[in-house]
This record gives sequence, structure tokens and C-alpha cells, in this order.
Amino acid sequence: MILLSADWTTQSAIDDTCPVTALALSAKVGLTGMLLVVAAAPTVTLTAPTHTPKINTRWYYTVRATQAGKPAAGRLTAQIVDPIGGSHPVQFGTSTKNITNWPFRGRFRDFIIWPASSRGIPLRLRVVVKVGGAKRTVSYAVTPER
Repeated sequence: MILLSADWTTQSAIDDTCPVTALALSAKVGLTGMLLVVAAAPTVTLTAPTHTPKINTRWYYTVRATQAGKPAAGRLTAQIVDPIGGSHPVQFGTSTKNITNWPFRGRFRDFIIWPASSRGIPLRLRVVVKVGGAKRTVSYAVTPER
């Protein structure tokens, strides 16, 4: 006879022939013997020299990812977000490769050449970094100038 309660270990009567009861009890005992390790949350920073870069010149930015104070391996996606909410991929340096799910460890440095058509328009550089199972998003406001 099995009497169910909120906690199966406080049942008033337990039938050893019931496989569900034995499984639940062994699972509970197994969990109490495990060591729970929780990783520190990653810290992501985005730095650049100015919020008003000059058009048609290289504007460098740096993304750093650390976990427990040490450089963390992760994947990075960089986008430009326009005032109406559209997002546009950032290309790596002068290549045509988009920075999408780009692997890095600790520090990523690149540059953007802002076109003349972006002058005076408030934009955001949005960087999404995935470290392990955690995902962090960082934004940097930019208004390209002459």
C-alpha cells in the first residue's frame, strides 16, 4: 500500500515492490550525494574611444569577456541597430565576412568604417556574447560625425 504525500520520502507506508516508489527514493538519495557547482556569470564590456566617430575612418572597438576574473571563451555577434529598430550585421575589418557567432577568447578587437550616409544619425552598436550557456547583450550609442 502506498500513501502519496507532497514528499515521497515522508510516506507513511512504502511498498518495496512498487518500482515508481523505489525509483523516486533512489533519485532523491542520488541528488543529495551530488556536488553542485555553479559557474560565475560572465562579464562583458564594450569599449570605444568616442560616441561620435568620424566618417570614412577606422573606429576601433574592443569587447572583453571574463568569467571569475579570467578571460572567457565565447562567441560574438555584432550588429548596427538603426533608429527604427532594424539591425544590420557588422563586417570584420575590410572583409565581407559578417561578425556572426564569431569565436574569441577574452578579447575581441575590430574596427568599423562609418559611411558618409550615416552622418548625424543616432545608431547603436549591439554586441551579443555567448559564454557557455549564458548570453549577454551590450550596446554602445554612436552618432557618426564629419
